[in-house]
Amino acid sequence: MKITRRNFIAAVVGGVAGIQATPLPWKFTDDVAIWTQNWPWVPVPATGEFTDVSSVCNLCPGGCGIAVRKVDERAIKIEGRTDYPVNPGGICPVGMGGLQLLYDESLRFTGPMKRVGLRGAGQFKEISWGEAFDIVAGRISNLRKKGTPEAIAAVDGNPEGTTVSVLIKRLMRAMGSPNYVRPPSINDTYRMGNLLMQGTLAPMAYDLENSDYVLSFGAGLLEGWGAPGRVMNAWGMWHDGNPAKRKTRIVQVESRASNTASKADMWVAPRPGTDGALALGIAHVIIKSGQYDSRFIADHSFGFEDWRSLEGVNHTGFKTLVLEKYSPEQVAEITGVNPKTIVSLAKGFVSAKTPVAVYGKGKDNLNGSLYEFMAVQNLNALKGSINRSGGVLLPDPIPLSDLPLLEVDAIASKGLKTPRLDQAGTMRYPFTDSLINNFTDAINRDSKSPVDTLLVFSANPFFTLPDGGGFKKALEKIPFIVSFSPYRDETANMADLILPDSTYLEKVDDIVWPTGLQYPLYGLSKPVVEPLYNTKNSGDTVIELSRAIDDSVGSGFPWENFEEVLQTRAKGLFDAGGGLVSYDPDAPAWQRQTAGNGPKPEYESFDEMWEGIQSEGMWYRPVSSPRSWKGLFNTPSGKFEFSSKLIAQAIENYSNKISKKAALKNMGLAATEDEVCMAHYEAPKAGADLSAYPLKMLPYEMINLASGWIPSPPFLYKTIFENQLLKDKSFAAINPKTAAKYHLEEGELVAVKSPAGEVQVRVNLSEGAMPGIVYLPLGFGHTAYDEFLKGKGVNPNNIVQAGQDPISGYPVWWNTPVKLIKV
Repeated sequence: MKITRRNFIAAVVGGVAGIQATPLPWKFTDDVAIWTQNWPWVPVPATGEFTDVSSVCNLCPGGCGIAVRKVDERAIKIEGRTDYPVNPGGICPVGMGGLQLLYDESLRFTGPMKRVGLRGAGQFKEISWGEAFDIVAGRISNLRKKGTPEAIAAVDGNPEGTTVSVLIKRLMRAMGSPNYVRPPSINDTYRMGNLLMQGTLAPMAYDLENSDYVLSFGAGLLEGWGAPGRVMNAWGMWHDGNPAKRKTRIVQVESRASNTASKADMWVAPRPGTDGALALGIAHVIIKSGQYDSRFIADHSFGFEDWRSLEGVNHTGFKTLVLEKYSPEQVAEITGVNPKTIVSLAKGFVSAKTPVAVYGKGKDNLNGSLYEFMAVQNLNALKGSINRSGGVLLPDPIPLSDLPLLEVDAIASKGLKTPRLDQAGTMRYPFTDSLINNFTDAINRDSKSPVDTLLVFSANPFFTLPDGGGFKKALEKIPFIVSFSPYRDETANMADLILPDSTYLEKVDDIVWPTGLQYPLYGLSKPVVEPLYNTKNSGDTVIELSRAIDDSVGSGFPWENFEEVLQTRAKGLFDAGGGLVSYDPDAPAWQRQTAGNGPKPEYESFDEMWEGIQSEGMWYRPVSSPRSWKGLFNTPSGKFEFSSKLIAQAIENYSNKISKKAALKNMGLAATEDEVCMAHYEAPKAGADLSAYPLKMLPYEMINLASGWIPSPPFLYKTIFENQLLKDKSFAAINPKTAAKYHLEEGELVAVKSPAGEVQVRVNLSEGAMPGIVYLPLGFGHTAYDEFLKGKGVNPNNIVQAGQDPISGYPVWWNTPVKLIKV
C-alpha cells in the first residue's frame, strides 16, 4: 500500500464533510501532487499488516479521540473516533495532519542539543541526555547555592491541571522560584469569571447539544473553539433534517464574517471590544420587559436589586445599573448595532426554552475580557439557564487526587518568598495566577535580566504572544534558555539547550476536562508508535532533572516514571466512583441520565479502571440531573453574584494600602463605586494618537491553520485561498469602503503600521470586514521550521500594541491602532 498526497487530501475532505460541517472551501486540485512531489518525508510504508490504534489528540485543549491506522509500525492515517464521547467521528484538519508533525524531521529536534551558532539562528549540535542533564542541573544547582533560586523561571504551555503541568509547578516550588508563568488563554478568563460570580474554579460547561438557541459572543464555533470535533458534530446535529423543523438557532456576534458568522442563522457585528456592552443592552431589554427568571433571581442570586450592607450603606444593584446606562439606544452608540437588532436578540433569547450564551475569542489560544465574560454570563443567569439543561451546567470538579505535600528546603523557602516578577496574585491583580505580559515587561524594563535561567515547556511565546515582539526582546536578554519543545520553533531557536519532548503520538499524556465540555472527562493518550528519535516524555524529563539538581529537590519526586504520577492522580477517580471507561455511541454522554438509571462502571478495582483508561483513553461521567442548589455557589453570599463581593473586598484591601482612587487606577478601572463590582463597559485606552493611527487591527484565527504553539502540518497550506496567502505574502481583509479611502485595490501591497511595528501584506477586499478594521490571520509569519512554513506571510502579533484588561491584567490584544501605507 502507498499513501500519497492525493489520498491525504481525500481523507481531510471526507473527514470534515462527513460530519456535515464544511466551514472551509476545500480547493484541492492536482497541483497538490505536483507541489509536494519531491517532499522526502512523504510516508511510503512497505506492504504489511493493517492495525488501528485508539488514542487521544492533545494538539489543542479539545482532547478529541483519534484512531490511527498503521501498516506494520508505520502510522499512515488519523481519523476521529466514533467510540469516544467528545467528538463522535469528528476531527479538525490540524488533527488529521498530525502525522506530518511526527514524521517531518525538518520540523523536529531528534535528540538533546546544545547551541553552537548565534542565538536565534537555530544552529545546534547533538549531545547525550547525560550531558544535557549535567548542564541544566549544574546551572540550577549553582543558583540555589548562591541563594538566588528565584532567578529561575518557567513558561508552561501545557493545559492547566494536566499532570505534566502539575509536575512543572512542583519542580519550580521545589527549586524555590515563584516565577512560573503561562501563556494566556480563554480558559483563564473562564476560570476567573467563574470564581467571581459562582465561587468555583471548575471549567466552563456549556450544554450545547441540548440547547435550542446558541448566542455566541465571539466563540469561533467553526474555527476550532473548544473541542473542534465535538462542536462540528453538534453543528451537524443542529442542521440535521428539514430546515423548517430545525430545533436550534445559532446567532454569532463578532465584527468579521467568519465561517461561523457566515453559516449562523443570524450574524450581528458590533465594534471590536464592545461585546460586553451588547450583552448588557440585551439584558436591559430582558429586565425592562420583566421576562427574566424571577425565581432564580430571588432564590439563587445576589446583587440584582439595590441592597443595603450590614453597615447600613446603600448599594446599586445590577438591575438599576443596566436600566440607567444600557438602553438599546445607548448601546447602539457604543457598538454600532441597531437598537431594533438588540431588542430582537433579547426576544429570541428569552423566548427559547433552553438557550445558552457562550463567550469566547476565536479558538482557545487567546484570553478574553473579564467584564465581557461577566456580561455574557449574566444573560444565562437572567434566563435561569445556569444549572439547567441546554444552558451552563455546574458539574462537580473532576476528582483527581492531589500529589503528596511537597516539603521544601530553606533555600527554596526563602526564594518562594520573593515577589513574583509578573505581580500575579498581588493587590493590583488579586485573582490572577499568571501574567506573562508583566513577566516580559519586568525583563525588558531593567538593563540586566532578573531571570538567569528560563525553562520553556510546550510553548512558543516568541510567536504566539500578542506583544509587538516584546518576548523576543526578553529572550535576547536572558543569559540561559532551555527548551523542552519537540519542534524547531522560534522560541526553541533562541535556546541554549534543547531537551526535546516526544510528540503526542509517541507518549502517554493526559487531558483534563476539554474546553467547554458539559461533563467531566479525563482523557489519556497512548504511544501510537515508539519514539522515532532520541526524545523523552517531558514528564519523565522533569522527574529525572529534579534528581540531577540535588537530593533536596529530587526528594519531592519519588516516582519511578511519569506513568506512576498519572496513576497516583487517577486514584481519585476510582475513589469518587461512578465514572465510565468506555463509550457507547448509542448513549451520548450529553444525554441527561436520571439518578440511578445511568450506565454503571465496568470495573471493580483501581487496576481494572486504570487498565480501561489505558485501553480506551477515557474516564468520564455522563450528564446527570441538575445539582442541588444547596452549596452550589461558593461565593461569599452563597449565591450567583451579579455584584461580586470578592471584587469589592479586593478593592477595599488595596484601598487600605493606598487611596481608593489610586487603587482603582492601578487596577485599570475607570468606573467607581458599585459599578466596578458588576459587569460594565469600559472603552479600552487608545494608547496612541488616533489621528496618526485612525484604523484598528484585529487578528483572527482559522480552523485549517495552527495559531498556537505547534506548527501547522505543511499539507494544510494547500487549503489556503489565494486571497489569504499568495506565495510568501499573506492578505489583510479590508472593507472596500476603507480601501477606497486609501486608493487600494485587490492584491495591492500595503504596509500595516502600528506604534509597535510594521508588516507588509496584500489587500483582500472583503464585504465581510467591518469598515475601519484591518483583519490579519494568525498562524502565518513563522521565522522557524522548514521551507514550507518559514517566511510565509506575516505574524500580526508582531505589531499588536496590547493594553491591560481591568482587574485581570490580561493583554487587550483586540484594540491595536494602525494606519495603512501604500507600498
